Amino acid sequence: MNQSPLAARHLETNAKMADFGGWLMPIEYAQSGAIAEYSAVRERVGIFDVSHLGKISIIGEGAVEYLNRVVTNDLSKITSGQAQYTLLCNEDGGVVDDLIVYRNSETDLFLIPNASNTTSVFEILNKNSPTQLQVKNLHKEYAVIAVQGPDSAKVLSRFGIKSDFNYMSFINTTIESCPIILCRTGYTGEFGFEIIPLWQDAEKVWDKLVVVVKELNGVACGLGARDLLRTEMGYPLHGHELSLAISPVQAGAGWAIGWSKEIFLGKKVLLEQKEKGTKLKLKAILATDRGIPRKGMQVKDLAGAVIGEVTSGTFSPALKKGIGLALIDSNVKKDDQVLIDIRGTDSTFQVVSLPFVPSKVR
Repeated sequence: MNQSPLAARHLETNAKMADFGGWLMPIEYAQSGAIAEYSAVRERVGIFDVSHLGKISIIGEGAVEYLNRVVTNDLSKITSGQAQYTLLCNEDGGVVDDLIVYRNSETDLFLIPNASNTTSVFEILNKNSPTQLQVKNLHKEYAVIAVQGPDSAKVLSRFGIKSDFNYMSFINTTIESCPIILCRTGYTGEFGFEIIPLWQDAEKVWDKLVVVVKELNGVACGLGARDLLRTEMGYPLHGHELSLAISPVQAGAGWAIGWSKEIFLGKKVLLEQKEKGTKLKLKAILATDRGIPRKGMQVKDLAGAVIGEVTSGTFSPALKKGIGLALIDSNVKKDDQVLIDIRGTDSTFQVVSLPFVPSKVR
C-alpha cells in the first residue's frame, strides 16, 4: 500500500490508519477523534494530510487548448494563477474522475486528480496528447496539505504570507524556505487553503504548520472529519456521487460543464441527458427522525417502491440529524418525503436543498 510522506508523523501521534484509494491514510487521531476534528475546522482551524491525491503536469505549446478539448469545464474562463474544478468523462458520459486544474500559463498546467484514479487520468491524457506536450505523473513528487477553518489565514500570516487572494486562485511562495503552491480552495466548505510542497519537504512544512495550528487551538484532522465536512456541503466524492455509471448531469454537476465548448469527451451523451433529462438524479435528504443513512441503502417512496439508493450518508454534527446524498427518481422534488430501510425499520427523510450548512469558502 502507498504511504504519504507524512505517514511517520501520523503513526507517531497514534492516528487510526486505513486504506483510502490504495493509500494508508489517517482516518482520525487518538487524542481528538473525528467529531472534535470536525468541530475544530468549523470553529477554528484544522490541518489535513491529503497527499494521497494525485498530481499530473501538462507542459508544452498548446497545453490549455489540448486539455480544454478533453475535460468538461471551460479553461478559457480562467487565467494564469487561477484553478478550476472540472471532470474527465468517457465518451458514454461516465466520470473517469473529477479534478482541479491549476493554470500556470498557456503552456503549463498542474492537475490534482483523486488518488485511485490518477493512473487512469494520466493514461488517458498521455495517450491522446500531441507530440509537443509532456504529460507527467508526479504523484509522489508533491505532497498536499489542507489548512481549513475560519482561522486559516492566521496560520499563514505567522509565516509572513498574505492570503487576501480570491477563491480558487493560487500563488507560489515559501514556508520556512520550502517552495509551495498555495491555493484558496478546500473540501470542507470553510475558508481555507491547500498547500502543495515538494514530497521531500512535506515533513518540515507539516511540522511548522502543526505548531501554529495548535497555538490557535486547532488540531490535525483525519479523513473521517473531512468526509463529515464534505457531506454537509454536498460535495461529491468519486465512487459515491460520481462514477463511470453516474454522469455529471445525474450528479447535478452540470455547472462544471462548458456546454458552449465545441468538443470535450462525452459531450454528445451529456448534452442529450441535459436536454431530455435522466431517470435518476442526485438529491439531498435530511432525516425527520433518528435515522442515519449509509451508502448503498435503498431509498423508497411512501408507497414502498424502490426509487434509488444512498450514495453517501452520515450523522451531521451541525444539524444533529442524519443526512445523505442519494441517486433517486428525478421526479422526486424538494420537500417530498422518502423512506430508507435502516436495520429493518423505515426512517423518513425529506428532500432538501444543498448545502446542508452554509458555505463559508469565500
